[in-house]
Amino acid sequence: MSEFDPVAFLERAVPVASNEAVSEMRELLVETLASHGVEPTVDDAGNTLASKGDDPETHLVFNTHIDTVSPHVPFERRDRSGDGDDSDDVICGRGSCDAKGPLAAILAAFFAVEPADGTRVTLAVTPDEEVLSTGADALDLDADLYIVGEPTGLDVCTAAKGRFQGTLRLSGVASHAAEPASGVNAVFALEQALAAIRSFDDGRDEHPQLGAATLTPTTVEGGASTNQVPAECRLVLDRRSVPPESAEEFRSSLESAVRDAVPDDVGVEFSLTDRPTPFLEAFATDDDHELVQTVAAASRRAGGSGVVRPFTAATEASYFSPAPVVVFGPGVLADDQGAVAHAEREYVRTDDVRRAATALTDAANELVGDT
Repeated sequence: MSEFDPVAFLERAVPVASNEAVSEMRELLVETLASHGVEPTVDDAGNTLASKGDDPETHLVFNTHIDTVSPHVPFERRDRSGDGDDSDDVICGRGSCDAKGPLAAILAAFFAVEPADGTRVTLAVTPDEEVLSTGADALDLDADLYIVGEPTGLDVCTAAKGRFQGTLRLSGVASHAAEPASGVNAVFALEQALAAIRSFDDGRDEHPQLGAATLTPTTVEGGASTNQVPAECRLVLDRRSVPPESAEEFRSSLESAVRDAVPDDVGVEFSLTDRPTPFLEAFATDDDHELVQTVAAASRRAGGSGVVRPFTAATEASYFSPAPVVVFGPGVLADDQGAVAHAEREYVRTDDVRRAATALTDAANELVGDT
């Protein structure tokens, strides 16, 4: 059985398009696991699962995803310095950092760790993180510790805001625009509704890791005819939440705030956007938790920053909270030139992939390893 090389795996994985379907990428993952002596399963939700160890007192889960956003961007490996030193290479292409680079590092750690008695390590790779997270929603792992692979620049991310979306509907009574007093103008009510939205978070304490929640109107529609008092107005709102706010708590409190602000003859309804899986809610793990400190120290020993900070994008980590969870991996969401993940110039440095693999192996051995 050959030793696993995370960079060699990444060179095979990035050319595989997984933006519209993940079957080919999942086949590569299953083949890779089997060739290294691990027999994975694929569940009904499309998750690829594998475990090592006993019925655990301590159970560590490595999670990431194999889907990518569109369009597919072809693979390319570049020598950044031009001196032939492959440690300075970058691998470019869709998924190189989000999240096949983190997957390569996680696989290296999963293969390397030998769980101690009473511990288990599980690999759980989901198929649709970029869309609806039906895979993550179907997982029932009940683990003690979770490490989620995403491009963090080898920083250790312990928290992220959630994202909710909903539509506020203000309803009035249509009438001829020549006799506006005979109707109830839903667009006029938008003025008071927006005032309530602007002040919605006034007086709320900021989260110690994530700062303040945000609430942003994004699109608005109203009226049916240019000579008619509008009977309806619809406003879409984007919410970036912080703990402990849940999607339903946000929905009910926002509807109540607007109801109090607009005239009594205006109907108010705020409904969350319909989706088959829960929204990605905010999560936060204590910076002092053993999981956080172990991964941060391992990152520093491997040549990473080991900085502990929030993550700036939504992830499936929220599905595993309130269990302790950190987000960690090679690559960055953006650099000094602009967007990296989800961008045409997506890339990851090969030396960062190897550093992440070393750090995760080191951390896993310390948390559950027989060393």
